Amino acid sequence: MHLDGRDLQDLDRDQLIEIIEAKSEGGIEIGFAGKGNARRLARRVRPRTLRTLKKHSAGSPDEQARNLVIEGDNLQAMTTLYRERGHVDLILTDPPYNTGNDWRYNDRWEDDPNDVGLGDWVSGDDGARHTKWMRFMLPRLQMMKSMLKPGGALAICIDHRELFHLGQMLDELFDEENRIAIINWQKASAPRPDNAHVSTSTEYILVYAKDKERLKTEGLARGETSFSRYGNPDADPEGAWREGNLTARTHSAANDYAIQSPFTGEIHYPAGSGAWRHPKRNIKAWLEEWGSEYREVDIDDGRTKALLTGPAPDEIYDSTVEAARSLLARGSWPFLWFGRDGLGRPRVKTYLARVRKGHVPVTYWADEEYEYPEELDSTSWAYTESGGAATVSTS
Repeated sequence: MHLDGRDLQDLDRDQLIEIIEAKSEGGIEIGFAGKGNARRLARRVRPRTLRTLKKHSAGSPDEQARNLVIEGDNLQAMTTLYRERGHVDLILTDPPYNTGNDWRYNDRWEDDPNDVGLGDWVSGDDGARHTKWMRFMLPRLQMMKSMLKPGGALAICIDHRELFHLGQMLDELFDEENRIAIINWQKASAPRPDNAHVSTSTEYILVYAKDKERLKTEGLARGETSFSRYGNPDADPEGAWREGNLTARTHSAANDYAIQSPFTGEIHYPAGSGAWRHPKRNIKAWLEEWGSEYREVDIDDGRTKALLTGPAPDEIYDSTVEAARSLLARGSWPFLWFGRDGLGRPRVKTYLARVRKGHVPVTYWADEEYEYPEELDSTSWAYTESGGAATVSTS
């Protein structure tokens, strides 16, 4: 990018820092026709003229001064609000998706961003539509970054048409390290006839922090439906609970071993390619709460020593089964259990009293618990488990 002395004098502190960082670090830097001019457009936009309409005003003069209705282009609106730069917590924006005939571009804006002309509709077969879209977006993205607090965040909606171009621009402006998430959400439950090969039923929200180290986020509130999954079938004195997964998704050789059921003698391994999520000494103690001693045994399965209570894999003492079934019938089952009839896989309890009040949003909008089933098959998540909208909350 070429800048002469006059151009540099026109830049504010944030813009100068941005240029120096881009040139001194080995981060993402993209190029496209007209980029240099697009970077300079924002500071040439004139703010809207403000005036007070008494008949629409309420409150004291100070209160009225804090509320504005701005009519005009969003870049012009942000210029009008530029005195608030560095004070915005969250910006949520939904720019044109460049789908063809969904936004206008005035070529005269490149010389005079204050030109009042709306421009022509950009058609889907315009060979320069991607470049025009990037020239249109860049000054707006620059302005959005300037408006954010040091701990602020930008969430911007987009579909597949400009996803990669937008992501590259944001990586350059905010730095890849400040990318918080690429959220994928399902916008349609039925296949759309827009692609002969793969139906485009999803859209995206790119979330970036101005400074990831200073960003603070809050969990999403749990709804009543999430609490309805808790019960207390065994009269556990710790209160309501639901089934939890004993398998972690990441593999660990030390925690990949067989567990023998005290009910059937059956050998159980972690699901999929995972491992048991709790330390072995804890799992051994929880198993022994079923009334029988467990020992570590090498059963020649190529894994860490198994936890057995019977004489061998798939063999079990009658006394062990009797003790386990007696406790199952009595109630208040141990933290590690084998299903209501004792014939299932080992699992753990998740107590309602220990669950955080909120839960962390994820990049795939699934059910309210945001948890993975013990085993994934070839069927994707059902649409009924996917939300059509979600919230990113900052504080």
